[in-house]
Amino acid sequence: MSSTRSIRLAALGAAVAAGSLVLSAIPASAVTGGTPVADADTTYAYSAKIVVGDHDRGCSATLVDAEWLMSAASCFADDPAASLAVPAGAPARPTTAIVGRSDLAGTQGAERRIVEIVPRTDRDVVLLRMSRPVTNVTPVALATAAPAAGAEVGFAGYGRTKTEWAPMRLHTGAYNVDSTTATSADVTGKNGQAACAGDTGGPVVFGGKLVGLNSRSFQGGCLEIDAAQTSTAGVISRVDDLAAWLKSTVGRAKITDFNGDGVEDIAIGDPMATVGTHTTAGNVNVVYGGGKGTVRIDQDLDWVAGSAEAGDHFGNNLATVDYNEDGYTDLVVSASEENVGDVVDAGFFDILFGGKSGLGSGPAYRHFEQGAGVGALKTEVAETGDRMGAALAAGTTAAGEPWILAGVPGESAGTLAKAGSAVYVRGDTNVVISQDTSNVPGAAEADDDFGTAVTGDANFIAVGAPGDAIGGDKGAGNLAVFSHKLDANGHPTVVTGMDQDNEKINGAAEAGDKFGAALALVAYRPSGAATATDSILAVGTPGETLTGDGGTTQSAGAGGVYLVHFNADGTWDYLRALTQGTADDDVSGTIEAGDAAGSSLSAVNLAPREVGSATTLKVAVGVPGEDLGTAADAGAVHTFSLMGAAGANDLWVEAGDGDGIPGSPSAGAKIGKSIHFTGTRLYVGLPYGPVATGAVYALPTANVVPGGTSTAATTYQPGQGGIPAGGEYFGYSAR
Repeated sequence: MSSTRSIRLAALGAAVAAGSLVLSAIPASAVTGGTPVADADTTYAYSAKIVVGDHDRGCSATLVDAEWLMSAASCFADDPAASLAVPAGAPARPTTAIVGRSDLAGTQGAERRIVEIVPRTDRDVVLLRMSRPVTNVTPVALATAAPAAGAEVGFAGYGRTKTEWAPMRLHTGAYNVDSTTATSADVTGKNGQAACAGDTGGPVVFGGKLVGLNSRSFQGGCLEIDAAQTSTAGVISRVDDLAAWLKSTVGRAKITDFNGDGVEDIAIGDPMATVGTHTTAGNVNVVYGGGKGTVRIDQDLDWVAGSAEAGDHFGNNLATVDYNEDGYTDLVVSASEENVGDVVDAGFFDILFGGKSGLGSGPAYRHFEQGAGVGALKTEVAETGDRMGAALAAGTTAAGEPWILAGVPGESAGTLAKAGSAVYVRGDTNVVISQDTSNVPGAAEADDDFGTAVTGDANFIAVGAPGDAIGGDKGAGNLAVFSHKLDANGHPTVVTGMDQDNEKINGAAEAGDKFGAALALVAYRPSGAATATDSILAVGTPGETLTGDGGTTQSAGAGGVYLVHFNADGTWDYLRALTQGTADDDVSGTIEAGDAAGSSLSAVNLAPREVGSATTLKVAVGVPGEDLGTAADAGAVHTFSLMGAAGANDLWVEAGDGDGIPGSPSAGAKIGKSIHFTGTRLYVGLPYGPVATGAVYALPTANVVPGGTSTAATTYQPGQGGIPAGGEYFGYSAR
């Protein structure tokens, strides 16, 4: 194209982009004079129809990953004629995608909600994350070079045709490439074919690979375009050079984002905080990333269930998941010592929904307590000391369906006090799991404490019973593992039970080991697999007695961690134990009595899409009983690789060692009691001091893995950084 023509296109392009959005007030599909796609033709099956709001805008997109579409930024800009800038994060208006459906009246392909926008700043391109993966349509691969001038490329879209405003079928056409720039290409439609309003963001393909997206067009011949306008020229946005951006975007770990702005947020529990005149009522402090403010949440707010009362311990456990799949992270928060009616310490938990202005600006909360609501909980009876919500976990299945798992360790089974149970929430219902549930290994016994620890990932969930007696050894502990596949009774399918007397495990069940007192599961992609089909389970045994230096010293309560690999089919193998070091190895720390290593665990996959490795799969182990010098129970955190051997792959974190926790070791600080690993940070809570109110330190991942370069940590503390003053056990939980 001549430079004059390019300028004219630039001037018209923004208006065309606006038209492609605003004028498609109802679903539109096609290319002027193009070819309607037959149902049996899957050539452009990766095409998608985008609908913004109540059909306020419509455009096209391309499936480039099971969870992600690529489209035009002009589909989402407030005024494309003025600017293509689009905020990152959740869409401003509800947005849906119909993927792989050539006939919009059909049922093939899938329908999904768009929950996140990731814009480019250098061209008319955005990535769109869907609420769930699309597994029945194959994504298109990106080309590695732009087509040369003179090449013919194919394009598709869900825009108007020459005669129809809103045809119900995908259309295709062909361009000649006239010239290219670093980020775009000028094209001319062949045989009277042109991109029309609604085609913006649709695929442009050369040699079966995606080279660009429809961006701008003169729209010659399109419905309601001046008949004097006959030009079929247009501009496409190049994508052949975006493979690295695509890979890094789709491969990152998801973040906590309560207000949907694409910046990581954090919720911090202080379950002993005073609310009004109510001591130990508890609260949660939320810090929105990017300097967007803080909020303190307690049960005296009208959008939170219940009311603040002494001893509720609201905020003692937290979990996060986008439960209603709207692009805003939701907070699951428990008050496990809450009285339900006259029943003392029965406990409950809630989902507090995120929204454009953060927590509380979304839908009304969902409340879970025994004897109310729906599902199995409705028929349950609240009893004194049940402590529902004493442990929480949440996530999504491999298919993308959100779930929540809550421990109820004080639940009685008939006359058996503290046998324990767990509540599994998925969709609009819930089920209760216990050791009396069909096929669950073991049997309910008094003081089993089933539900003391819960964990899960996309493949499996696990429930710990650290009080379980094994072969007469009280408090030896065990656990049960389930898949998300529901059995005939609607319960998660039992995979296995496990204790230290299992022949696969290199150990032995002993009284007081507390096997299963802490759990962490993380999914990963094994070599040869396309997705994260396998999982590694870390099991804490904080009461474990270990042999110290020289093989003679018996260190009671030294504690440790067992690692177990689960295959996709549920079969499993013991990997190894993680402990502190001895004089005979190069592992950090020293095995000592009372360290209680494994009291808390948090695992993370730093590269969820890549084949799992020693550098991507990490676990943080809390060692709250660690004595440092004269400081008893100063505590520490020990990080390990879930795959690589300890020594070269472990790191020790304590106060004042340069990794980010300030000061020097302090007696009773019990560092490691509260830890949470994300894809970007390790959050370490110090609810017991030395800061009187408690504090949380966010340590960048590089600070807590071998070979990383330490940078400044972020401090969260009442009275600082906009967090309201006042606190008791601030940092007891953090998500």
